[in-house]
Amino acid sequence: MADLDWYQYLLIGLIFAWSGFVRTSLGFGGAVLALPFLLLVSNEPLVFLPIIAVQLLIFSSWIAWQGHREIKAEGRQGESNIDWAYLIDALKIMIVPKLIGVVGLLTLPARTMTTIIFVIVLVYAVSYVLNRPFRSQNKYVDYVLLGLGGYVSGTSLIGAPLIVAVFASHVAKHQLRDTLFVLWFILVVIKMVSFIIAGVDLQLEHHLWLLPCAFVGHLLGERVHRYMMAGNTALFFRVLGGVLIAVSLVGLVSQPG
Repeated sequence: MADLDWYQYLLIGLIFAWSGFVRTSLGFGGAVLALPFLLLVSNEPLVFLPIIAVQLLIFSSWIAWQGHREIKAEGRQGESNIDWAYLIDALKIMIVPKLIGVVGLLTLPARTMTTIIFVIVLVYAVSYVLNRPFRSQNKYVDYVLLGLGGYVSGTSLIGAPLIVAVFASHVAKHQLRDTLFVLWFILVVIKMVSFIIAGVDLQLEHHLWLLPCAFVGHLLGERVHRYMMAGNTALFFRVLGGVLIAVSLVGLVSQPG
């Protein structure tokens, strides 16, 4: 991020605050809703991706641990803030496509892959906004969607919308966010290992000022998340659907050419 003007640094800080807000309030979208805007400020994805990844590791582990402590403090024995059974099942499906994406073995054009994914996400999103969440009658459809999500997560960090569309159909509302954060932690660890092996600069010096920006967004996101959890399920899914539509449209419009 060398040779940027002061207003570009200001925009980057605001975008990372937005990223923290979205990530914490919904449990996903921090990367996919921030990266297109970051690249408009400075078209250097390998500068921003390690920063987003490290922030995801920090906040995902923190929030999941907070959820565990809250359940323990309330004395709800035998309950968990994470749906471990579905998480493990999903990882079994996603891990191979994830690794394939990391090493770049497939040659499907990035624009084609992105278009397919965001169109599928739009279908899911509209169903949520209409309060008719999609429920696959065929488990193999979910396998395909999770596999695609794992692959895209391996090639970049924007596979979340596709994965969330499946998880939201199988994981209880009160467990969804924390379950997703554990999943993101695992997937991002794999991505970070690939960055280190490839010798990518992790931009550690920029974490000193961008992490506080994300933390401000995180605090605001916690308030919004509590409000949504206290609301009814219809409101939750409508908000989820609205954000998925925004994610999809931003992703489609921001594609080159």
